[in-house]
Amino acid sequence: MNSLKNITILIIMSVGGGCIAQPTPRPNVVSPEVHADNSVTFRFYAPKANDVKLNGQFEKAALTMTKDQQGVWSVKTSPIKPDMYPYSFSVDGVSVADPNNTAIFPNEGFQNSVVEVTGSTPLVHTLQNVPHGTVSYRYYQSPELGTRPVVIYTPQGYETNPKASYPVLYLLHGTTDTEETWTKVGRANIILDNLIAQGKAKPMIIVMPYGRAYPVISKSSGSLRNWDNLQEFKKDFFGNLMPFVEKNYRTINNKDNRAIAGFSGGGGTTMYFGFNNSDKFAYVCGFAPGMLKNEFDRNNEAAFKDPAKTDKNLKLLWIGVGKEDPLYTVNQEFMQVLDQKKIKYESLFTEGGHTWMNVKHYLSVVAPKLFK
Repeated sequence: MNSLKNITILIIMSVGGGCIAQPTPRPNVVSPEVHADNSVTFRFYAPKANDVKLNGQFEKAALTMTKDQQGVWSVKTSPIKPDMYPYSFSVDGVSVADPNNTAIFPNEGFQNSVVEVTGSTPLVHTLQNVPHGTVSYRYYQSPELGTRPVVIYTPQGYETNPKASYPVLYLLHGTTDTEETWTKVGRANIILDNLIAQGKAKPMIIVMPYGRAYPVISKSSGSLRNWDNLQEFKKDFFGNLMPFVEKNYRTINNKDNRAIAGFSGGGGTTMYFGFNNSDKFAYVCGFAPGMLKNEFDRNNEAAFKDPAKTDKNLKLLWIGVGKEDPLYTVNQEFMQVLDQKKIKYESLFTEGGHTWMNVKHYLSVVAPKLFK
């Protein structure tokens, strides 16, 4: 009997001890927290980390974060100029996205999150109470590359007016971006919704394909504007993507109703596809397009063969680049070549560097110029 009593006591002690040893609950972490004055507090739970920093494109240098007794690291910024910004945390030297923020930067080269500082006045990419178009995730087939993803925007009214046909803008992302980056970071659909509602842009279809010729071209093979990727993606773009779009959507299929634009490596692709095919695209727009001076002649052979014809075919050749962008100089050099060949173009030099903040601005400037 005494032995049974002792066992019962041990069980009670074990259960009680287990309750006492329960780990401290993980705190509720809110990050990012945008304040009324446009400052932002960022938080990251890492009780065992020794050093956590915030890297954001709203700051010139990383911000050091401090840890509280619960293991939550935090930092509050100064007021930030309203826009959307990529950011990440450096945790003991390892870069990670914000696990408490569902706004992720779609990218194959790094892990970033996105914070939106709206301010008191809506920006061109701010979600507003206007009619909205539809963003669809579609797939098409390539004999060489297999099943290919593409994101397609159709303007408000496309579904309700089956007799209407529309011009098309092909929008190409940067080198390590994906087909989702133009909507989730570039806000292309929201920008067009707002501009169309304001009567500043014509309703148009936007086609946002994946620009890497994977699996033929490795995802680690460098810029999208590399020659091998250009050749493979060119076959896919003209042989598979464009026929898929023109078969499945009510598009106006002539050069005056086709535009192509792209950022960075996708901007270099844009120049190669569009500038050299002015019989297919009357509007060619490079957003800090990736180019190399020693490739000017090779990559633009078709356009430069008859500069007068190229100039006549194009209704708009447009290049925008930031003054702090590493591609600023090469784009200036390319414009000098255009001047020599008497090919007209429009240019825009902005502050800042190689950022999606600039890219959103470029799209908002270019979209009202298309299909006029």
